[in-house]
Amino acid sequence: MRTTVLLGFRIRQQVLDWSGAWWFLLTLVIQAVIAPLIGLFVWSAVYPDDPAIARYYVAIILVTLMTESFEQHTFSERIYDGTLSHELLRPQPVVIGVLGENLAIRAWLTLLGAPIVLLTGFSLHAGFDWRSVVLSLPCVILAAALVFLWTFLLSLTAFWTDRVHAVVGFGGQLIFLFGGTAAPINVLPDALRRIARVLPFYGMNGLPAEIAAGTRDGGSLAGALGYQLVWVVLLVVIVSAVWRAGVRRYTAVGS
Repeated sequence: MRTTVLLGFRIRQQVLDWSGAWWFLLTLVIQAVIAPLIGLFVWSAVYPDDPAIARYYVAIILVTLMTESFEQHTFSERIYDGTLSHELLRPQPVVIGVLGENLAIRAWLTLLGAPIVLLTGFSLHAGFDWRSVVLSLPCVILAAALVFLWTFLLSLTAFWTDRVHAVVGFGGQLIFLFGGTAAPINVLPDALRRIARVLPFYGMNGLPAEIAAGTRDGGSLAGALGYQLVWVVLLVVIVSAVWRAGVRRYTAVGS
């Protein structure tokens, strides 16, 4: 209960803090939607008579806005400038502050990016079945958790290297290539499609977008959620282990 209250307070605080930086937030929105829009134009040209492509990429744009993470900026910089020490001394888990800022930024991105999503959807006549959209919501929540855990995990490499932005950038490219943004997973060659559906990146973007757009080939919703949950648990375990190792190194160097 206390953790929930602290998280809610941090979200409200960060929403207000970021309200004065809406021009910068707009640049983040543009950055987030460029790759899905390119994918939309490319695959709409390949399949000009397939309305599912438009629905899928409109869903990808919205999922991307709702799941973007920037811990390489909001967290790793605290390691570099030493302000993480203050966070470690507070009587609350450091991740509360990180997660609160993450959720606040996502809320702003979703709000500011909504007109782009609506305009793209209306211009392409991408009609959605509201039942599919509702069914996709649990997958979107787990996708947001996966992206946060993945980005936070890579951001923790700041304890060992000053090239954290390159590390997180490489991780973002994996999401782009295997998550369903560069190409819908369904159109990949069989071998790549099987690999992509096992890796966690598909659960970060492509899976919730497919369910929302109604383009998923077979498989139950329970199976999709189970796949995402397995990766959430695995990433939580890995993040916890890397966090403990990183903090031990940080405090040892700091002392």
